[in-house]
Amino acid sequence: MWDPDALDPRMPVLVGVGTASGEVEAAELMVRAARDAGVDSGAPVLLARVDRVVVPRGTWSYRDPGRLVAATIGAPRAQTVLADVGISQQTLINGLLRAISAGDVSVALLVGGEAKAREARAARAARAEGATTAPGSGAVAVARAVGRAGGPAVVATETDQGDAEPDVHLRPTTELVARPEIDAGLWTPVEQYALIESALRAAEAVSVPEHRREVAELLARFNAVAGTNPEAAFPAPLSADEIATFGPANRPLAFPYGKWHASQWTVDQGAALLLCSVEAARSAGVPTDRWVFPLVGLESDHAVALTRRRHLHRWPAMAVLRAAAEQHLGGAVADLPHQEVYSCFPSAVRVQQRELGLAVDGTPTVTGGMAFAGGPFNSFVLHATVEIARRIRAQGGRGLVTTVSGLLTKPGLAVWGAVPGDGPALVADLTQEVAAATEQVEVVSGFHGEASVVACTVTYDGLEPANLVAVLDTPDGDRVIARSNDRELVVQATQVELIGRRFAVDGNSLGAPG
Repeated sequence: MWDPDALDPRMPVLVGVGTASGEVEAAELMVRAARDAGVDSGAPVLLARVDRVVVPRGTWSYRDPGRLVAATIGAPRAQTVLADVGISQQTLINGLLRAISAGDVSVALLVGGEAKAREARAARAARAEGATTAPGSGAVAVARAVGRAGGPAVVATETDQGDAEPDVHLRPTTELVARPEIDAGLWTPVEQYALIESALRAAEAVSVPEHRREVAELLARFNAVAGTNPEAAFPAPLSADEIATFGPANRPLAFPYGKWHASQWTVDQGAALLLCSVEAARSAGVPTDRWVFPLVGLESDHAVALTRRRHLHRWPAMAVLRAAAEQHLGGAVADLPHQEVYSCFPSAVRVQQRELGLAVDGTPTVTGGMAFAGGPFNSFVLHATVEIARRIRAQGGRGLVTTVSGLLTKPGLAVWGAVPGDGPALVADLTQEVAAATEQVEVVSGFHGEASVVACTVTYDGLEPANLVAVLDTPDGDRVIARSNDRELVVQATQVELIGRRFAVDGNSLGAPG
């Protein structure tokens, strides 16, 4: 049994976790999740003692959402931080762990939320009433509809903060998408993750039909977990066959992915993590059975656009984080009893399984993943950490949470435990180590000649295959991106393996096979 009196007073601990859902604006979801975390800690008084509120940017338009939360929970003088998309959620956790350890912060709140389902419902109601979508005062578009027979208007609004600014605004400085990718129209996440999926399929010499089955079976296992999660947004059971089969209820996005392969961000969900020092936890009277200890917090800000990576099916960055975590823990991350691997698309899970040494036929989720539990934009890691903390409290042991920022780009890895480690937590930025481990190639535009396919996917017009997207290597070792709308070739790409075949390339156009 660990002795709480023997701990460093500045040691950071996670003492409260909270979630929220419901048809309210995103800021209210954040407030509710924060209050839930306060109650969960057993010492709600901690909320009034919060020194710093950190919010990862969502799809909303709040200028300083942390200020709205801080004022409502009774901590109006708390420092507020807004982190733009591209700042890893693990980076935000690590920043708070460091600030608490250094004595700069005693109590901190990391909170996020989305109300896109509410927004979508209001937009549908507006269309049904024949109304238009009009801008709200200083907010994102506000769907309005005048109710029939004098009924109430349908409105999805956001609190107007005027010209408010956060105390700290974190912005990314690294490239997530390469210029040649933009020039070739290759920038949507689903297309890029589908390309990764194809490269992994070819690397493991799996046929196209077998591969589709493997991917669908992984998602079916995630779906089964979501069915046991009372907070899952989409827990309805789906079989592997249903997930693999495209149709009106499972529209294709980018082969082999359809709707139920992808993160579902049209949700109304919020989550909060309440962290503090051991000293602050004692002072507030937080019971020690609420304490969850950070053992590892690793991040990297090194970003390499997908097509610049020599091996599209690999993620050396995550392997670097795994090695550091295992050295610190003295054991394999695969042996951790609770696991939540970031799951925006199946290839994100499948690549991480291999880089982390997890069972490739396993189910590394406690939530059901972003396709079924729900994938609130830029804040799912908070939900994952909430559920991992709950499992650790109930069952003991340690839990793994991984983070993806961008297009399988900036990795994050956290390990939480029911008991403290033998020494301080390993909280580190491994950007330099990741950069050294990532082999790159040059991506060129305007190439003319033959090149060999290294990854490919197909996009759709409704339910019909419409466009082939291919990444190819030139004889000189450079890389090009090309497309084709040749009907026969496009359909062929959904049935047989094209990777390894040579094609004529003319700029961004894919020609006949060589």
